[in-house]
Order: sequence, then structure tokens, then C-alpha cells
Amino acid sequence: MPVTYTPWLVLLSIVMAIQGAYVGLSLAVQIKDATGVRRRLLLAGATVSLALAIWTMHFVGMLAVRQTFQVDYQVLPTLLSFLVCAIVVGAAVYATSSGPLTLLRLTLSACLMGGGIFTMHYVGMTALDASAYMIHDPVYVAASMAIAIAASGLALWLATGRGGRPPLILSAAAFGFAISGMHYTAMSGTTLFPFASASSGTPTFSTDLLAIIVAIVAFCISGIFFLLLLPDGREQPQAMTATAVAPEARAVAELPASTSPDDNPEFGRGTYSPLGGVGAPPRRFARHLPIEREGGTQFVAVEDVVAVHANAHYTYIFDGNDKLFCPLAIGDVESRLDTTRFIRVHRSHIINLDRVIGYKRSGDNDLVQMAGMQHYVVPVSRSRIGVLKSRVASSKEIDPELGARRRHRIAAHQ
Repeated sequence: MPVTYTPWLVLLSIVMAIQGAYVGLSLAVQIKDATGVRRRLLLAGATVSLALAIWTMHFVGMLAVRQTFQVDYQVLPTLLSFLVCAIVVGAAVYATSSGPLTLLRLTLSACLMGGGIFTMHYVGMTALDASAYMIHDPVYVAASMAIAIAASGLALWLATGRGGRPPLILSAAAFGFAISGMHYTAMSGTTLFPFASASSGTPTFSTDLLAIIVAIVAFCISGIFFLLLLPDGREQPQAMTATAVAPEARAVAELPASTSPDDNPEFGRGTYSPLGGVGAPPRRFARHLPIEREGGTQFVAVEDVVAVHANAHYTYIFDGNDKLFCPLAIGDVESRLDTTRFIRVHRSHIINLDRVIGYKRSGDNDLVQMAGMQHYVVPVSRSRIGVLKSRVASSKEIDPELGARRRHRIAAHQ
């Protein structure tokens, strides 16, 4: 018999997918900045919430199927399907949050997670084996696999994106509809043939009641994770300890203290508040930027930064000799830098005005030459070349010593 649905249960399954995805993504985006126990708790919370979102959507979606015969859902395949989902989601989230989100890492993680969701669906379908015989259309099976991988890639990219990420509610909605699309695509290619002795004669829950119970339990579990792990901005500064503090804060503690908090080496605090940050805490420019090298977090002084180059959701800092990996997005780096000394000349490049030594053209492209031990040029957007030249010229007039240093670098470069 063809598969038909109860509309309100279909809607409930999509809502549960979006709700669980919102909680899971809210926790996953915090993993990159967490350490120690909190990092493990965030990973566990994101894994359980995303797995619940996927599994609950599939289970409620199964209960939404209108059947003219009694169905007995076997317990073992149902629980096994959730276990498969939790394992692959946890492995994929961990893989994408443990290092730079390269295209290869994202692709492999999406295939792992998508394959797990695909397996979870068809393992869960075997819970009906005692009640009906199923035939799956190969075309729909392949389409559901493709959608599962695409949805997984979307979720992992959103969970680890650092800049330019849409609001989480939109991200969760996109993921929820993608997972729902995978499920209902697979079900569109499924035909059920009930067994003559499908009824077991034993008391069973109604499908509506069972769907409501599952939805409430999933909502409560993800809600608990969300409330327990949601950061409290008012308590965070006081709650920092030596064992549960971010690498940047530990580094500040290790640097020499001074008489005033404003005199301490800062890692910067930008603002994205409306109206230019009116009513927000005062903006502090960074004196150091974090880099990752030799398996640990180190810091480079802002004075040594020649240029910053965006690479996906991360950046590379050129210090005149080497390109150093920085875990921050270019927008985050820009918000921490003093805009009187640094300028964004391209969507993917920021430069130190003090290190500019010349300009040149390559075809239709404008380039700026930067001082360093190695030859280094940075592309400049056409809309920014005039602003850049004006800023460089004005900096010479305002600070003659700066102009003298720049002329010295030009002579040394030549």
C-alpha cells in the first residue's frame, strides 16, 4: 500500500527537527573556544541534541504514516537506530571542531554523518518487519542518501563556521527541513505490504500519544542541555579559573601584570552592537593575536603583524617572515585591531599601514607591497585603493616618524 500521512504529526516532526538542531548548533558553535571539561560537555550536548533532532524527526515521521493495520514497533531496531545516529553525529562534530575546516575534512565528515543518518533511517524501518513487508525504490534510496550527506555538510559547516554565519534560527530551520526532506524522500519510495497476522493482540499505545511522549522527552532533554551549558555573560569573568579558562585568558594571566587593567596586554574586544556600539562596553584594541603552532596556542604581538589573510573560517597572519595559523575569522581579527593602524583592503585581506612600501599593478589588479624579510604583496579591491593611498599619505603627515620608518623599509626592500 502507498504511504500516506497524518498532517499534524508531519508538522510536529519538522518542528522537533528544527528545535533540536537549534540547541545542537547553539552548543556546537561554542566548542571551538572551550577547553577542558566544558569542551567535552559542549561536545556531548551538541551530539545528543543533534542526534535527538534527527532521530525524533524520523521516529515521529514514521508514526505520522497512516496505516490500515496495526503496527508493532520492535524495541531493538528502534534503540539501535538512535545509537547509530548518536555515534556518527558525535564523530562528525568532533572531527570538524578539532581543526581547521578544510574542504576535505568537511566532505569526509559530511559523508560519515550522512551515511550514519541514512543507516539510522533504514535500521529504524526494520522495526516494522514484524508487521509489514517493505519494498524500497532504488531511485528514492539514492536520493535520500544524497540529501542526508548534503544536510550533514550544511549542519557541520554551520556548527563550525566563524563569520558570515546566518542567525542560528535560520541555520536550524535549514537543517531541520533538509533532514525532513531526506526522511520523506525515502518514505516516498517505500511501499508497505501488511502481513495477514500483523496484529499481535496485545495492548499498544496509540501512535498520536506515542508521538507526543517522544516529542516531549526529546524537547526536555535538549532543553536541559541548552540551559545548563548556555554561557552566562554576567558570571563568566568571575567564573574563570585556572582549569576552565580559555587559552587567551590564561596567556593574559601569565603576562606581567600592571597597575591598571587597561595597561595589561589585551587580546581585544570589538563590538557588533547597533548604533556603533552605543551603550556597549568600551572597545579595546588587541596587543596580541592568538596563533596555533606545535600543537599549542601561542601569541604574536600586533606590532609584528604585517598582513592578515582569510582562509575559509580561519586566517593566516604574516609577520614578515612566516605565515602563522590563527583560529579567528577575519571579521573577528578586524574587530580587535586598531583601525588607525590597520585597514581591510580586500574582503580577505587586512594590512598594517606602517608596513606599506609601495604599489603595483598586475593586469587589471591593484597590489600593495608590504615590508618583510620575504617579498609579500596583497591584492587591493578597486574600491579600496584610493582609500588606502589616502590613509598611507595622511599617516605620513600626521606622524613624520612613521613616514621615516616607512622610507627606511622601502630603501631596505630595494
